[in-house]
Amino acid sequence: MEQFPGNSIVITGFAQLPQGTTLYEAYKIIGVVWVVDMDNSRIVDVSFTFVSELTNRFLSHLVKDYDLGQGLEPLLATIRKRCKMTSAGAVIQAIRSCYDRYLDAMQ
Repeated sequence: MEQFPGNSIVITGFAQLPQGTTLYEAYKIIGVVWVVDMDNSRIVDVSFTFVSELTNRFLSHLVKDYDLGQGLEPLLATIRKRCKMTSAGAVIQAIRSCYDRYLDAMQ
């Protein structure tokens, strides 16, 4: 069984997928789930609600272990550079939503 640090929290974010895409027709929204270690602001685990396991694994690879103490822009720049897919904007919006909830949790 997987163990998470004692001060971990789970955070979710969602965004609408682009209309006219296969994903939109099937799901309408994308979700992202982070497990964040609040002691060091690191994303210790992540999952996206993509049909393709490959897409989920690739995005998770980009996000996992990211230090949220750096702010969001470095992570978003990486996603913009490395994700050339029609749903990239929705991925970014879902990540922004998670980040906003993370900031709320920090208070």
